[in-house]
Amino acid sequence: MDALALDFDGVISDSALESFVVALRTIARCDPRPLWSSARTELEQADPGTLRAHPLYRGFLKLMPLGNRAEDFAVALRIIEAGETEVDQLEFDRFRESLGADFLSKFHVSFYAERLALRSADPAGWVALLGPFPAFVKILRRRAADRILAVATAKDRASVDLLLEAYGIGNLFPNDLIVDKEAGRSKRAHLGLLRERLNIGFDGITFVDDKLNHLEDVADLGVRCALAAWGYNGARERELARQRGFLVCDLESVEDRLFGPADRE
Repeated sequence: MDALALDFDGVISDSALESFVVALRTIARCDPRPLWSSARTELEQADPGTLRAHPLYRGFLKLMPLGNRAEDFAVALRIIEAGETEVDQLEFDRFRESLGADFLSKFHVSFYAERLALRSADPAGWVALLGPFPAFVKILRRRAADRILAVATAKDRASVDLLLEAYGIGNLFPNDLIVDKEAGRSKRAHLGLLRERLNIGFDGITFVDDKLNHLEDVADLGVRCALAAWGYNGARERELARQRGFLVCDLESVEDRLFGPADRE
């Protein structure tokens, strides 16, 4: 049976709001300028609707497709600060390099500490920031017997486990097929580890991610690549994905394209 390797944030979990909240808390700690402490104070107690309407969040959401790991949230916030939100992948990566490895490493460590603090202080409130994509979760429940399901994510394992249980699908993923941020920065490492554990070729794996740069990074391994169009990407990324020969799936087409036709009655 072929395997379906799923990114978590932007594919299973609608995580942008939580990432924004934690990133804002983190940059206020790592960069003590009044700009960030003021933004944190303004938004920390805001309700989700207010957060989603805030210009800082809208800019953050627009830049999410260009990042890979937690420290890239700092890159996004700094780009917004510079007023340069219309950037491509090359410009994003150059901006990232300009921040320096020490700052990015500090942000990475602090981000997970802030997430843990938020999750520990208010577990229910934390989960409320991280709803699933209900239509896709429903498909996974219905079709789990048709594919081996795996997770390949840059998120921490504890958060993934908690959320899979909250979404009611923790039982769909074998424990050793949930590969988290500890596997490495690149999804190549995640998929390599999954291939070893599954004992199949890369051509037996379909990898679903909402970020085009992740798919581009792993395409030459021989995996089948699919862009989740319901996640954190836009028309630019979807068109480029089609040009590169990747599947582009929306929630209406994803079941047939990943699992094949099924009787839904």
